[in-house]
Amino acid sequence: VQLQASGGGLVQAGGSLRLSCAASGRTFSSYSAGWFRQAPGKEREFVASIHWSGGGTYYADSVKGRFTISRDNAKNTVHLQMNSLKPEDTAVYYCVAQIIGQDYRRPNAHNYWGQGTLVTVSS
Repeated sequence: VQLQASGGGLVQAGGSLRLSCAASGRTFSSYSAGWFRQAPGKEREFVASIHWSGGGTYYADSVKGRFTISRDNAKNTVHLQMNSLKPEDTAVYYCVAQIIGQDYRRPNAHNYWGQGTLVTVSS
């Protein structure tokens, strides 16, 4: 499975962005998927995750109520709608797929990673 993230950019605080992740491979629809982010000088952190069926979604406390993860298995895509953006949301955002570890909030629990897309939120 190969993942290609897009949709990052520069936005003012309070604005919105929609990230997309396009996946290759017919097995993608059977995998969980999600997003991590890494801000300058910080460790990579969990943002959101979605069950392969789309029936379960999970969020970091810092984005709950502002971000929404969704997927379209027919198009092999995962999206992250980000609203009410804050300067502290500034980071490179990575899409991931297939949980292989016990804790989906840990980076090493995911098998496939995209290349990242930069989100910059100005104050």
